[in-house]
Amino acid sequence: MQKKDAITWFEIPATDLDRAARFYETVLGVEMKREQMGPQRMAVFPYEMPGVGGCIAAGDGNRPADHGNLLYLGAGASLKAALGRVERAGGRIVLGQTELPDGMGLFAHIVDTEGNRVGLQRPCLRGAQRRRSTHSLRRHG
Repeated sequence: MQKKDAITWFEIPATDLDRAARFYETVLGVEMKREQMGPQRMAVFPYEMPGVGGCIAAGDGNRPADHGNLLYLGAGASLKAALGRVERAGGRIVLGQTELPDGMGLFAHIVDTEGNRVGLQRPCLRGAQRRRSTHSLRRHG
């Protein structure tokens, strides 16, 4: 069966890979694997196949930005705890913990040590059923 996820891989740009990796390791409480692919250095977020993976990437053409596309990372069991580590790790919170409608979870926006605006999310509040998106794009006309 073919997976139908919209995202297959993501890269968060960094100018200082080690600083950025330490930031995300601290905030998310994970260990990232350092790798090299040609001129690009990466720190890969942990993930399980066939899930969506991603990394922090430093090298050719990677420029951090606080505008444009917004990527949401899983905050683990407690968004509040992850947000509590953001400033100590050198980042800043630009939108505090916010509740999604219908018990779908919580989210916040942060700016990392490289200047990237990133979302953190904690899906599904206690007792809420996780909802699967069944939206499809339809052409009208």
